[in-house]
Amino acid sequence: MVEQAEQIIIGIDPGTNVLGYGVLKVTGRKVEAMAMGVIDLRKVSDVYLKLGRIFERVNSIIEAFSPDILAIESPFCGKNVQTMLKLGRAQGVVMAAAINHQIPVVEYAPSKIKQAVTGNGAATKEMVQRMLIHRLALTEETLLPYFDATDALAAALCHHLQAHSPLATLGPAHKSGGRAGSWSDFVKQHTDRIHR
Repeated sequence: MVEQAEQIIIGIDPGTNVLGYGVLKVTGRKVEAMAMGVIDLRKVSDVYLKLGRIFERVNSIIEAFSPDILAIESPFCGKNVQTMLKLGRAQGVVMAAAINHQIPVVEYAPSKIKQAVTGNGAATKEMVQRMLIHRLALTEETLLPYFDATDALAAALCHHLQAHSPLATLGPAHKSGGRAGSWSDFVKQHTDRIHR
């Protein structure tokens, strides 16, 4: 009997006040939630101290679960400039923690995550949470009073679903839902569109 490959995916919903994380274990066709939670930084007033705490905590989560990949929600462009800047900093610190452990990072837009998990790119956070409860057999006891945790778990599930979609681009070039990871990858994938 062939042993099924196992993959651990960490999902992150970035934030400088409350950052959500979720961990999925995929074994063959079986997908289960290993953990989810939040890093609550609302009592930390110094912005640089917050970023340092995010780096430390995400490092600890990575060390605890030894993930194969980290999926992160990209900041939503409709937010104001200050909010975008804060979210971008938090996202960068999370990415740095992953790079520190040589963990590949993929980004997904919020609408992409909602579409993958619920079938509706405009789904509410409540709808995403309900679908996760259904798909991952979560219990009410495991849920937190923050949507950040389930949003992070949704990012991890989105990556799993995208990676196993027949329409997805597989392999190391797979970034942000199927885009080529570099110019050389793009050239290899689209030789018919390159004019020499």
